[in-house]
Amino acid sequence: MLENKVCIVTGAASGIGLAIAESFTNDGAKVVMADINEEKLKLEAERLGGVYYKTDLSKREDCKGLVDFTLNKFSKVDVLVNVAGIQTVSSIEDFPEAKWDFMMSLMLTAPFLLTKYVWPSMKEQSWGRIINLNSIHGLVASEFKVAYVSAKHGMGGLTKVAALEGGKYGITVNSICPSYVRTPLVDNQIADQAKTHGISKEEVVEDIMLKKAAIKKLLEPKDVGEVAKFLCSDTGAYITGSMFTIDCGWTAG
Repeated sequence: MLENKVCIVTGAASGIGLAIAESFTNDGAKVVMADINEEKLKLEAERLGGVYYKTDLSKREDCKGLVDFTLNKFSKVDVLVNVAGIQTVSSIEDFPEAKWDFMMSLMLTAPFLLTKYVWPSMKEQSWGRIINLNSIHGLVASEFKVAYVSAKHGMGGLTKVAALEGGKYGITVNSICPSYVRTPLVDNQIADQAKTHGISKEEVVEDIMLKKAAIKKLLEPKDVGEVAKFLCSDTGAYITGSMFTIDCGWTAG
């Protein structure tokens, strides 16, 4: 399915990004794994037999550098998966303005720029798959997550516009919107939420993260990795512009 396809996966040193990189590699893809954590990234890339590229995607020149590196090495880009992101729990009143700027650069501007930079290669070959790792918070909101929710809602808009423009060139663009996934990012959220709400970590999981879910379970990164691979398959060829939910029924009510 992905045999010899060239794929860029950001945020690939751990969590969902790593799971997607592993899923793609197991399917025969040539994966360029990008992350700011060079030590962990190098170890995982060597384990998977992928190529790694250390980058700070909050910087525009690094976004261009990642795509240029991939094109110079492989002469094309078939798949782009935008995963890199962070989470900060804070009220609007207390949220640092500099942190807002950073999160918008990393989680909204970077996916736009990477999409822009890979577009000519995908357009030339009349085939491309762009997957934006979104969230249920791209569909609904929660308190104390103003920058994260704003960036994810913006990513949904980027997904839909790019899908409309890419259709005639064989480029599909989709957002994957999972509920809470068991990753280092979510582990940090649990601790932050416990502090913000004055409750235990166990109560955060049960009373906040899983409260609205019909299936009371945290997702695993590999669950998202398999959906990403499906969206790149022939079966997923006509799915574009979607906010593809894997949320255990979180947004059904």
